[in-house]
Amino acid sequence: MGKKEEDAAVLPIGGREIRVSHPGKLYFSREVKLSKLDLVRYYLSVARGALMGIEDRPLVLKRFVQGAEGEAFYQKRAPRERPTWLRTVVLSFPSGRTAEELVVDDAAGLAWVVNLGCIELHPHPVRSQDLDHPDELRVDLDPGPGVEWAHVRIVALEVKAFLEEVGLRGWPKTSGSRGMHVNVRIEPRWTFSEVRRAAVALSRAVERRIPQLASSKWWKEERHGVFLDYNQNAKDRTTCSAYSVRPLADARVSTPLHWNEVPDCEPADFTVATVPKRFEQLGDAQAEINSSPGSLEGLLEFAARDEAAGLADAPWPPHFRRMAGEAPRVAPSRARSAAKPRTKMPLIVVANSPDREAAVAGLERWKNKYPEAARFIAVDDVLVDSMRGRSSTWTRIRVNLRHVPAALRPPQGTPDPDDDPTREWRRSHEQRASKRRP
Repeated sequence: MGKKEEDAAVLPIGGREIRVSHPGKLYFSREVKLSKLDLVRYYLSVARGALMGIEDRPLVLKRFVQGAEGEAFYQKRAPRERPTWLRTVVLSFPSGRTAEELVVDDAAGLAWVVNLGCIELHPHPVRSQDLDHPDELRVDLDPGPGVEWAHVRIVALEVKAFLEEVGLRGWPKTSGSRGMHVNVRIEPRWTFSEVRRAAVALSRAVERRIPQLASSKWWKEERHGVFLDYNQNAKDRTTCSAYSVRPLADARVSTPLHWNEVPDCEPADFTVATVPKRFEQLGDAQAEINSSPGSLEGLLEFAARDEAAGLADAPWPPHFRRMAGEAPRVAPSRARSAAKPRTKMPLIVVANSPDREAAVAGLERWKNKYPEAARFIAVDDVLVDSMRGRSSTWTRIRVNLRHVPAALRPPQGTPDPDDDPTREWRRSHEQRASKRRP
């Protein structure tokens, strides 16, 4: 006989019965112990706030079927076996492909996707009735390695001030990791390209105001401080929504805040253990986010001024086709020639792993192996890349040796660890391509 499957838990939610398979399976097991059922119950406790971020929006499923410590994969297409009451819409992507994606409108649907292993939620910034015009501009504040949290808060407050000057209201939340998000509800009158253009202008404006803390540079080797990731507004990009649980050991939550909380907030204070009580006592800090959508006209005026001053479009994500007016899409370290020659950065890869902690441990081993070189490495010289493949993610860590004397620079060796989950796929793809060549 086969192994008897653990009994499922059946939860009555809004007149529907939601089956939670393997309810006792641990999804968090390090600093805190949380089962799949615990996670479902957390989301139900904050359902009103969580739905504010995902309701009526296409949803990319980021599934952690082995729990927070396991490898995640992205699933754009809605599962074939799903309740008949769950809606779907068909999205088109820059590649020309399409996908039928889920739309979650109620607590029952929320519990259903969490049961699939969706620890965090990734909605698109559009509504199901109009998939070509976003109703949200997203400001993603991404601090570089070693950047102080206090600097993230300062940049967030500068974003608030600038948004107010152009007639927009930002709604802040912790990212649930190391950064912050500021979401801006806008009238759905502009295309994805126009919204991204506005986000580029915002990023550059904030960088000009506090250049020592903020950066709008796409290439990590040129960044410093807190990066304002304007490309989160490109079509097909998603970020975790409000009340999403992040796969960190303490089960941290991406939590909406009031602006008066930002100067003193600490991201570690907001977890699955603390947020439900906060939600019960204080309500949802973004409850009124849909009440007054704003206009992008002010931001687009800034974009027009930048373009008139000769600023080219900022680089797009690598899987997008080359855009008109875009600057050369090549990292300075790999640039071979240009009208104005750029210094090639001496970058080496020291770790590749689906496990971020394993990659960071590899960086420490590299520093211990090359202590003389390591003492010249500045905070901004360590580049931690979250790499996204066809359906999986992994962490790549590179070190910029620009400050290390040439005689002390270690060579590019085999990364430790060296587990790139796309390597086999790329190798087989290259082999197939070579066979097709005449």
